[in-house]
Amino acid sequence: MLFDFGGVITESPFEAFNRYEDRIGVPRDTIRQINATNPDTNAWARLERSEVSVDEFSELFEAEAADRGYQMSGAQVLACLSGGLRPQMVRALQILAARLPVGCITNNVRTGHGAGMARDASAAAAVAEVMQLFGVVIESSVVGLRKPDPRIYELACDRLGIDPARTAYLDDLGINCKPAAAMGMAAIKVTDPDQALLELESLVGFELR
Repeated sequence: MLFDFGGVITESPFEAFNRYEDRIGVPRDTIRQINATNPDTNAWARLERSEVSVDEFSELFEAEAADRGYQMSGAQVLACLSGGLRPQMVRALQILAARLPVGCITNNVRTGHGAGMARDASAAAAVAEVMQLFGVVIESSVVGLRKPDPRIYELACDRLGIDPARTAYLDDLGINCKPAAAMGMAAIKVTDPDQALLELESLVGFELR
């Protein structure tokens, strides 16, 4: 099993992006559109590969927003990244980790606390406990690769010692599921956590809730 973290094990940061956009009066999904433009070289991609600092990201992202006519704060956007844990996904992960090799591939940045980018100490402790369930955690900000680059999936499989053809992968973004599927994994796009768990149960053959 391979999991994405944000938007799968935790609530989607896109919801927090929308709340920020509503608060400052810009159209919903503006942040996602900015981050989807020049997706390999924009400020977001470079930060996830640790090619720029947080301060440099803020300057670059704010310039990208300004090019679209919006005044936005890069620091406030980064503050949206830490979502709450989804109890049903944590429970499923606990069950799976007791029976199968389980790893995590996360596009993250060097902000907040730990791989899950928690915003405070109590949240960081809860996320750290969940992270202990993974046999391998591959962070884009550490390895210098980010999804959907196929090499990050290959790295996770190599480190966990698993065969892609016998592996399931969960991510909340379809673009990140495609390379996993191309490698032979059973890729599940997580839009509804409960529905995703139903699909996963049909693959593994045992209950996860």
